[in-house]
Amino acid sequence: MSGTARYHARWRELTADEEAAALAVMHEMAAGRADLLAEVADVALGFYEGELEEPLTHQATGLCRKAGAGEEAIPGGSRRGGAGGRTPVVCRSVRPARRHPRP
Repeated sequence: MSGTARYHARWRELTADEEAAALAVMHEMAAGRADLLAEVADVALGFYEGELEEPLTHQATGLCRKAGAGEEAIPGGSRRGGAGGRTPVVCRSVRPARRHPRP
């Protein structure tokens, strides 16, 4: 769902038709689950805070809000405490680093 919100976000204001199309798709995907929309918005805010793509994220978050995510359900992440105060998970390879034999 976050991909859908980001897909519809633009570097400019959305036209009324673009916004209506985005909201229709997101509303259908969420199937009445405002908590999912809020989670998407919260994680995106925390992840992209201070990054170049932050304005796109704010627009995508606005779409989540308009699609039904309650304002109170989006704590509004920060990198350190974002995503509802949880520590973000960092993915790492499970394969050990390859070591070259010393000559």
